[in-house]
Amino acid sequence: MPRPCGRAPSAYLRSQYRLVALVVGGFFGLLIVLSLLDLQRPLVPFAFVTGAFFSGFAGFLGMRTATMASARTTEACRGSLNRGLKIAFRSGAVMGLVVVGFGLLFLWAWLVLLLRVAPEGPDQLAEVTTTLLGFGMGASLQALFARVGGGIYTKAADVGADLVGKVEEGIPEDDPRNPATIADNVGDTVGDVAGMGADLYESYCGSILATAALGAVLGPAAQISGLEAVLAPLLLAALGIVVSLVGILLVRCREESSMGALLGALDRGVRASAVLLVLGALGLVFLGLLTWGLFVSVVAGLLGGMVIGWSTGYYTSDEHRPTRGIADRARTGAATLIIEGLAVGMLSSAIPVTAIVTAVLVAFGAPGGFDDPSIGLYGVGLAAVGMLSTLGITLATDAYGPIADNAGGNAEMAGLPAEVRERTDVLDRLGNTTAAMGKGFAIGSAALTALALIATYLMSAEFWAQQMGQELDTGAALRLDQPLVLAGLFLGAMLAFVFCALTMKAVGRSAFAMVEEVRRQFREDPGILEGTAEPDYDRCVGISTRAAQRQMVGPALLAVGVPPAVGLILGVPGVLGLLVGGLTCGFALACLLNNAGGAWDNAKKAIEKERVTYEEETDPAHEHPLTGKSSPSHRAGVVGDTVGDPFKDTSGPSLNILLKLMSMVSIVFTPLVVKVSPLIQGWLGIH
Repeated sequence: MPRPCGRAPSAYLRSQYRLVALVVGGFFGLLIVLSLLDLQRPLVPFAFVTGAFFSGFAGFLGMRTATMASARTTEACRGSLNRGLKIAFRSGAVMGLVVVGFGLLFLWAWLVLLLRVAPEGPDQLAEVTTTLLGFGMGASLQALFARVGGGIYTKAADVGADLVGKVEEGIPEDDPRNPATIADNVGDTVGDVAGMGADLYESYCGSILATAALGAVLGPAAQISGLEAVLAPLLLAALGIVVSLVGILLVRCREESSMGALLGALDRGVRASAVLLVLGALGLVFLGLLTWGLFVSVVAGLLGGMVIGWSTGYYTSDEHRPTRGIADRARTGAATLIIEGLAVGMLSSAIPVTAIVTAVLVAFGAPGGFDDPSIGLYGVGLAAVGMLSTLGITLATDAYGPIADNAGGNAEMAGLPAEVRERTDVLDRLGNTTAAMGKGFAIGSAALTALALIATYLMSAEFWAQQMGQELDTGAALRLDQPLVLAGLFLGAMLAFVFCALTMKAVGRSAFAMVEEVRRQFREDPGILEGTAEPDYDRCVGISTRAAQRQMVGPALLAVGVPPAVGLILGVPGVLGLLVGGLTCGFALACLLNNAGGAWDNAKKAIEKERVTYEEETDPAHEHPLTGKSSPSHRAGVVGDTVGDPFKDTSGPSLNILLKLMSMVSIVFTPLVVKVSPLIQGWLGIH
């Protein structure tokens, strides 16, 4: 493996963390000022910093594991497909177990600390759990930088490598003659492993924190209250770690396995973990820590996640009709392929949205939410925890993807035998599908978590209004004929599109610079394409690194700046509208971006699997394939793949974090909004 593949990811993360440290330091100072003004609890700034640190640390450990595992996966594929699958998947499992292990460990540590230092009284648990939400905001902020920055890095390199190398010059993917190859392989690690790890770390912690905060204010009529309601999501998450370990050990395959058989091998582990978790939740019922209604809420969330994963696999796998249909449209060019892919992406949002709606209604109603909304909202929070409790194995299926992808790149660059590359290609195609399924799972969990956080925001607003001696009419804050709510709804929907536009334009600008650099190297040194000269890989790595650092700041500041600004002008009703509008619009948009991008990617790979044929009469030298690699259909497929790259690896995944980060920021700045917004509204004449 070329040396830059090993050192570039660490160098990139170091430069990213230096920038994030400045932003985190600025917010830490702001939170210190708010706490000195009695507009936030004293320990919130410190919880915020630890959340950001451990979110980044989880991503770093996963990145280091993936970097080392890709070379070992390549070597394992020299022996058998099963050995390659086990190495890649279990290396991905390290990422999953690091995320859940660190998340649960430090949430427990903070909970124990706060219970010791918080003054005893009827509001003790509410104060403890709302303080812990600062931890979630720090994790969300770091995750957004990791996702946006990593997405810009990887897709700038990927688009540049594909457009110049495969479309213009006709050289294979991951060919060492391509100057952008190293940056492309490095990008897979920093974007899809470190970024995804930080993303799901904050989802995991956010769902637990939101549910604990909702449990802290349950009344005696809920049959579960006080400390038990706060501990239940933590215990459920702990059970999830144990059952994930069992599922990971069940993943294996035969040598000559089809894509369906490989997906079945991964599904076997995921299904086993889900069944064991249900049995564990049943044990919590008999221990009196969950009611039967809340048990149904947990199962609803778990089943909702599995349905979303299945749906994503159906729409993005080349084993099924949607992706095969996109590949078929490539015969008439890139335009029809892109039209079909967009249509498939739009259509694919139907099942995830329906699954989330069903899960919410069941999770809310089963424990008695239609009679007592507080227990219903707690049930929705537990559904989010249930969906994320087996994260140890579900994240492994996602982190596995870039490991398998880079294993193929290693085989190509090292000139290993053809059967090794064939095995890594099989694992890579599986990785594309599992990565899309992982992103679909992340989207679904983000929706449930954001919904629980919105309920927590309303609870927090009521609490702080009471502390400050103000009246807050929560009924008016939720009415759709309230102009402040409607204004927030439109702003939230708009924000999802503006955020995606900023991230896509960032990829476009970075990819333009990458394409120009690769063309320059080919033009100025013909020996590169002839194989007699080595490309300047470091210049391409530098372009991706600088672009990611410069262009990830704008989208991140938009996500953290808009909620307080809206709150100060439109008050609590405006913030609620903003969060609901962003959630409903952003969820469907994220489904479109994720599934369209994944389907375009696998459509290209489906074309590459076709047998290469030629027109014997007009092309006796076999220089212009009609089907398979290097054919016109393949070039159209590469264009579709490059269009889908920022969809599925930058904008779509970053939307997940946007939905949750806006809620976290809104909760942390609630005291400021409750205190100051009436004054600003009075000056503006808004009543």
